[in-house]
Amino acid sequence: MSQQQPITLIGGGLVGALLGVLLARCGRTVEIFEKRPDPRPTGAEEGRSINLALAERGLHALRLAGLGDAALRLAVMMRGRMVHPREGAPNLQRYGTDDGEVIWSMSRAALNGLLLDAAEAAGVRIHFGQTLTGADFDGRRIRMTDAQGTGRQLDSGVLIGADGAGSALRAAMDARTPLGIRVEPLNHGYKELEIPPVAGGGHGRFALEPHALHIWPRGGYMCIALPNAEGSFTVTLFLPAQGAYPSFAGLPDAASARAFFLDAFPDLLPLMPRFAQDYARHPVGALATLYLERWHLGGRAVLVGDAAHAIVPFHGQGMNCGFEDAVLLAALLDEAGDDTAGAFAEFQRRRKSDADAIAAMALENYVEMRDSVADPRYLARRELGARLAERAPEHFMARYRMVSFTRLPYAYALERGRAQDALLQRLLGDGLDAGAVDLAAAEATLKATLPPIRHG
Repeated sequence: MSQQQPITLIGGGLVGALLGVLLARCGRTVEIFEKRPDPRPTGAEEGRSINLALAERGLHALRLAGLGDAALRLAVMMRGRMVHPREGAPNLQRYGTDDGEVIWSMSRAALNGLLLDAAEAAGVRIHFGQTLTGADFDGRRIRMTDAQGTGRQLDSGVLIGADGAGSALRAAMDARTPLGIRVEPLNHGYKELEIPPVAGGGHGRFALEPHALHIWPRGGYMCIALPNAEGSFTVTLFLPAQGAYPSFAGLPDAASARAFFLDAFPDLLPLMPRFAQDYARHPVGALATLYLERWHLGGRAVLVGDAAHAIVPFHGQGMNCGFEDAVLLAALLDEAGDDTAGAFAEFQRRRKSDADAIAAMALENYVEMRDSVADPRYLARRELGARLAERAPEHFMARYRMVSFTRLPYAYALERGRAQDALLQRLLGDGLDAGAVDLAAAEATLKATLPPIRHG
């Protein structure tokens, strides 16, 4: 191991810090350069967090780093989606079959702090307030600039870019050899608000049921709320950025936004006493999907996580996908010795189709969350799917379960999920009543149509 090249990681966020831990535990010498100040004293940038949803893929990675239990102590369990319709009582749509299949809401800042502590404990050297402003890939030199604008040239090891959707290393790589960058804006934005903890009530310090991801679907737009460990909820409003009302362009101030909420989310507004302040102060975030044809420059540099394949947040898989990247890349580098070019090529070969698949599923899940969760046809398919999964679990598993509660490849989950949806639609025909379907005949059709779920 001592003969292997050192690693220079650009980006000390979630993926970079975890990758630093995994590489250091493989015996690598690792340095991390992060453009932000150390987030542990200051916490997350206000209005920009979008709570994390930790699922099995990410939890597996944390377990490998020895951090699974510590991470769960920072998290709140979410059993499913609590759907708040315009009319009628909220209803829980479970993610899995029982409390063994849940996802976990957690603070980005808290998890990042845990990972940075673990990286330092593993021997990783972390430099904060350092922005990459240039890279000489042949000479293995980088230029870093501090918060005061002072630049310096440094020798670099093998470069890994974990510096997010706005990656500076990706820009430097693309300037050297075009990476085939394509960005598809969603044309919808988001703004964060907050439901603070409350005293007493049926949910203790939580104003709503704490063990759920709350959704107010309104067709074309929505609000969601994720619980935080201290009793608050992070609320995120997703709206078109421009165009006809409602859009962020059409809600320029807190007064217009309050009027909109009174109409669209009347049960949610009273839970946010600081609505006006939060709406005025928090920025509108942009949403887009990033695609690259190439993730690496031979054995000199490679991109991971959002730097290679940023996705929209509607499947809660951005972090989980990035953590899967980190686990695979660390393992490939450990196996490859000094053949970093081979490791990087294999990393892209094995992950590109999965990254494209989860990007597609995240976009589809936005439509499902804002529109379908209240649609009778969707609910009928969901109910029939649940009945088939109970009768023939080796042949049917909801796509959400494959994505969130297994480590089946994303590409397989996408393909299998589409085949299952087509079968459910065929079985239901024009009907909306899953109870009217002959389950024995449906099970026989399922087994004749689709092979068993692939495991391993």
